[in-house]
Amino acid sequence: MPRPRKRLAGTADPDKKRLSGKRTKTENSGEASPQVENSSPQNTSSSEICVKNLSRYWLMKSEPESRIEKGVDVKFGIEDLKAQPKHTTCWDGIRNYQARNFLRAMKLEEEAFFYHSNCKEPGIAGLMKIVKEAYPDHTQFEKNSPHYDPSSKKEDPKWSMKSLILF
Repeated sequence: MPRPRKRLAGTADPDKKRLSGKRTKTENSGEASPQVENSSPQNTSSSEICVKNLSRYWLMKSEPESRIEKGVDVKFGIEDLKAQPKHTTCWDGIRNYQARNFLRAMKLEEEAFFYHSNCKEPGIAGLMKIVKEAYPDHTQFEKNSPHYDPSSKKEDPKWSMKSLILF
């Protein structure tokens, strides 16, 4: 996911592709460095409101083709989600700390792209919505599960999962 670019204070002038505002010099060990003061009549609270109204979109990767892990086929594609009751399923088996943290950051009603990876035709296969906040992934405690983690404790689970609906 690309990181947002940092901008100097002030507002962008769409016609000139630069910041509007007057430049001043500050004293810093005898060196002059330019700063931009906001001389625009616009109120910055409107940009804050805009940021608050932005939606997050997440990318949820899954493998639609058969792959055996610890004797179990872990294949799950968009067609498998469509076959679920009410097109709803839990997203379990995540065993990467960064992915787990992203999963925990997802909020109700946010949208996610269902992405087919590690297959003949990778790409976005559908759109989903988060329908339940993060909760402990039960597969981390099941010894016969390919996602079993013997170091995870029930009183302090390491791994989480989400519930998603296809739309």
